[in-house]
Amino acid sequence: MSTLFEVKGFSKRFGPIAALSDVSFHVRAGEILGLIGPNGAGKSTLFECLAEVSPSDSGEVLAGGRARSSLLFYVPDGIAPWPEQSVRWALEFTIGFLGGRAALRDGVIEQLDLGALLNQPIGALSKGQRKRALLAIGLLTPQPALLIDEPFEGLDLRQAREITAALREHAAGGRTLFLSIHQIGDAARFCDRFVLLNAGRVRGEGTLQELAKLANSLENLEEVFLALT
Repeated sequence: MSTLFEVKGFSKRFGPIAALSDVSFHVRAGEILGLIGPNGAGKSTLFECLAEVSPSDSGEVLAGGRARSSLLFYVPDGIAPWPEQSVRWALEFTIGFLGGRAALRDGVIEQLDLGALLNQPIGALSKGQRKRALLAIGLLTPQPALLIDEPFEGLDLRQAREITAALREHAAGGRTLFLSIHQIGDAARFCDRFVLLNAGRVRGEGTLQELAKLANSLENLEEVFLALT
C-alpha cells in the first residue's frame, strides 16, 4: 500500500502535561489502522490535532501538498451534532453541503440500520443509536481517510458486529480507516496495522507480526502492547 499521509513530530501540551510528545507514523491508503492505547494515552488529542480541531504545538502532516480538510474527516466520540435536527437532515446535509457520497446513502442507511431513526432528532437518540448516526455521517463524507474515535463504544455485541462488517466493506472499497480503540481485543480482530500510543508517545507501529518481532513476544496484541509500553 502507498502512503496516504505521514505524521511527523506532533507534540501538544496542556500546561505542565505533555499530552503528545514527538508523535510520528504513516497512514497507508486503503488500510484499517488502529490507534491503540489506554484511556488517557492521548488518542483523542491526537485525532483532534490531526483534524485541526485543536492546534498542535509542533509537527506536520505530509500529504503531497493536499490540505488536511480535503484528506481526512474526523468522527469524535460522544457528541450530538445538530441535536434538534433529524438523522435524515444530517445525512442530506452531509451529502449536499459537505459534498458527500450520494450514491452510498441508501446502502449506509441499511448497513447501519438507520431506517427507523431517519425522522428522529439526533439529540433524542440513545448512545448506540447516535453512534450509528455519526458513523453514517462519516461514511458519507468525500474525504479518502476517516478518523473515528472509539467506533464500538456504546454498542451491544450485535451492533458491534454489524458495524464491523459495514466498516470492512467500505475499507474494501478503498476507504482508509484510522480508528482509535482502547479495547485491544477489538483492534486485534479488525485492524491491518497498529500505532501503539502510551503516555503521549508512539511505542510501536506496524502489523501484529512486525510488532511481535519488535517486542520479542508472541503474536498476541495484548502481550505485545504490554511488552512495548
